[in-house]
Amino acid sequence: MRNLLYIIILLVATGCGYSNSYPEALDEAQRLMQSDPSAALSRLNGLDVSEFHDSATMARWALLYSEAMVVNKLAAPTDTIVNIAVDYYGRNNLTAEFQKASRLKAMMGAAGKRDDLATALYLQKEKEFMLYRERTRREQIMFVGIIILLIAAGVIAWMRQRIRMQSLQNEALMAEASGLRSRIAASRGDVSRLETTLQGLLDKRFDLIDSLCQTYYESQGTKTERKSIVDKVKSEIESVRTDSFPEMEKAVNACRNNILEEIKKSWPDMKPDDYRLLVYLASGFSTRAICLLLDESTDVVYKRKSRLKSRLKERCGSLERDISAVF
Repeated sequence: MRNLLYIIILLVATGCGYSNSYPEALDEAQRLMQSDPSAALSRLNGLDVSEFHDSATMARWALLYSEAMVVNKLAAPTDTIVNIAVDYYGRNNLTAEFQKASRLKAMMGAAGKRDDLATALYLQKEKEFMLYRERTRREQIMFVGIIILLIAAGVIAWMRQRIRMQSLQNEALMAEASGLRSRIAASRGDVSRLETTLQGLLDKRFDLIDSLCQTYYESQGTKTERKSIVDKVKSEIESVRTDSFPEMEKAVNACRNNILEEIKKSWPDMKPDDYRLLVYLASGFSTRAICLLLDESTDVVYKRKSRLKSRLKERCGSLERDISAVF
């Protein structure tokens, strides 16, 4: 497409170079028309009209040539040349030039002396005009062809750009779909882990109930019934404090978007007692249960809970939503 544009520019530049000299020659012939009409006619005969590049120059030459024939009192064998001027000026509504061309046509029809050389030159100019007309027709066809090629090239470029954009959109959609599949797979993995964790917690809860029931059944009707149950509960509470604590951490991180690990990163020097309280809170234990697990009074737990919440908001502002869900 770029080469095609270069060709068009070259053709235009070449045409301008050829046509620049013709107006000067016509001006010179017009100046000589009254002082030396024979020289004016000779100057006009010296121009190769087949090389003209526009119809306006051709019409002006035809008008001057017809005038030179009349002024030199020479008979024209045909009306071909004067008709060039008549047709052009009439078609373009140039009244003064059209009227002058019409008068010259009428005057050329009157009797004038015949000159074999002038007739031969006149017929030669007719042939040159025919060549000019044929060349302009070819140029018009070529111009139309170039325009069609440019339009076709533009359409092709537009279609290629559209296809490229569509391809990029498809790639973006495919990447997004791939990301969604990855997230869905990750979510399924999280759900599976949560199900496993919850199932384990549920099993342990039933184990605890089963253990308490067995203790109650074995101790029922004896004096040691209450003491055995209390001892068993204390034993289970101590187990929660020690053995079950790591499992609680894992469950909280799995169920609450890894909140404990994020808090550790934001607050690395957090006290162990505060961290334990945080884990119990995130696990959903009631205040009374936390009192038993921490061996603290209710008032102390409430105060520690309030203080912990404030410090977490100061240290871990980016996790405020997750922290609020815990408290």
